[in-house]
Amino acid sequence: MRTGKEVKMKSNQNSPRRRWFLVAGLLGLALFARTVAAAADDETYERLRILSKAFKVVRDGYVEPVPFDELVDNAIRGMLEHLDPHSSYITSEEFQAFSESTSGKFGGLGMEVTQRGGVLMIVTPIEDTPASRAGLEPGDLIVTIEDTSTDQLRLDEAVELLKGDPGTDVTIEVLREGWDDPKEFTLTREVIRVKSVRSKMLDPGYGYVRISVFQEDTTSQLEKALDKLSEENKGPLSGVVMDLRQNPGGLLDQAVSVSDTFLNSGIVVSTKGRDASQRQQFAATPNKTPREYPLVVLVDGGSASASEIVAGALQDHGRAVLVGEPTFGKGSVQTIIKLDDGSALRLTTAFYYTPNGRLIQARGIEPDFLVGKAESALMKESRRRREADLRGHLQNGQSGEQDKGEAEQAWWLADIQLTRALQLVESYAIFDKAHRKRAATEGAAAQ
Repeated sequence: MRTGKEVKMKSNQNSPRRRWFLVAGLLGLALFARTVAAAADDETYERLRILSKAFKVVRDGYVEPVPFDELVDNAIRGMLEHLDPHSSYITSEEFQAFSESTSGKFGGLGMEVTQRGGVLMIVTPIEDTPASRAGLEPGDLIVTIEDTSTDQLRLDEAVELLKGDPGTDVTIEVLREGWDDPKEFTLTREVIRVKSVRSKMLDPGYGYVRISVFQEDTTSQLEKALDKLSEENKGPLSGVVMDLRQNPGGLLDQAVSVSDTFLNSGIVVSTKGRDASQRQQFAATPNKTPREYPLVVLVDGGSASASEIVAGALQDHGRAVLVGEPTFGKGSVQTIIKLDDGSALRLTTAFYYTPNGRLIQARGIEPDFLVGKAESALMKESRRRREADLRGHLQNGQSGEQDKGEAEQAWWLADIQLTRALQLVESYAIFDKAHRKRAATEGAAAQ
């Protein structure tokens, strides 16, 4: 499918200026081949000579004239798209749109997508966006976008079709494991402005913070949320559950600083690539505000990239216990390399490693406690068999305010992973308190 710009370029391809650029480009390509040949072996030169000949054959012999720029773009794009799902060529127009999208002001559906085996797959929908409200889930396959089959699209083309002006609709067909046929969803695009951090009290003394994406102000939002929970608790917290489920990632520096919020020293994450500039280590620093309370982190198959960096760092340092399901396994580093004409290469240049040297890519992070999302029948049954559920049960003589408080807390009781996380963090605090009490008693007896 050609854009309007490509059609315009086609109509002007025989202008003298166009021919001059064409000749200059071919001469440049030949000079490049000779330069490389001077420093490379005969096989390298031969392959570059074949590339140059193929370029000339297509330009001169294709059934329709093809703009020179289009041939170059397609050659570069083909070189990158077969490397891995995350490397791609970005035209100057696409790069401008990409720059606008990173500012957080764009119309979209609010989901991270990737390609696996040529199939467009949802990594995770972002919380409180059209994608999440429609019920889309990690692992869902997008079969068509506006009747266009996604197996015929590059990843950047599919993303471009999903994006659009806020208020406009886009229809997609989605196939999920267990479904016999794809189901159609019509979603309305919105300006995606995601609130990165949400917080709430669970049981007295125990707080809950959810990070939905890592953006520019995530760490400052997290610190404010933790301070607010301490204020609500009217004292230091006894423990915290941090929820990174269905978090597609985001900014590396925020992943490092969020980890640093709970660490005082040590490596947070390292990157290793072929080039020396891609071999880096990011370390934690001493915290001005001590946050030494027990920490449990929730993860699942939608936790990717920056989420995996945080989970891996806290797990390796023994600072947190991980609960949930194995993470997505997106542990590669993409570098945006801008070219002279305004286009750019999005190139995978390194891999992420946890502090203990574990490779995240295609492996993910394994939780300490494997807990699925489905609630067990035993747990449902035990929750039904409560005194308050029995017909004719006696009242406790207290006002309905307690019942109201219990109803307000019920939002997390149906979440088996969160329930398990809270049980673990409370158990740690109980054992820690008992240990301290025993140590104090033994100390007093010794005196």
